[in-house]
Amino acid sequence: MLKIAVIDGQGGGIGSLVVKKLRDEFKDSIEIIALGTNAIASTAMMKAGADKGASGENAIVWNSGKVDIITGPISIMLPNAMLGELSPGMAEALSSSPARKLLLPLNQEQVDIIGIVKEPLPHLADALIQRIKEIIKNV
Repeated sequence: MLKIAVIDGQGGGIGSLVVKKLRDEFKDSIEIIALGTNAIASTAMMKAGADKGASGENAIVWNSGKVDIITGPISIMLPNAMLGELSPGMAEALSSSPARKLLLPLNQEQVDIIGIVKEPLPHLADALIQRIKEIIKNV
């Protein structure tokens, strides 16, 4: 079974939307692991339908190498992002993980990704689901 880690912080709004769309599309054919930089984010993602959830640096570091896909905003790759909630250790573990990373170009970190068309979160989440479908089809 495909394991997908959804990473989010602060209030967990981005992660909650992603978890809901993943659950609606794939039902119980995938395992969704909600990894929040804090308990509020993890709780929000669990309420949205994640199978498992954990919070904090150790949970993110520990699980980053145990999943097939990591998804979340691009800021999960940036040390000290999310108002400092995303530690350098988290960013290193996530970026070094052998998992495929499907990142949403949303951030508040003064980093612009050139060549990316700005889209609302719901449209980005739909594109994420389409990409996961392609990956599953080719596995």
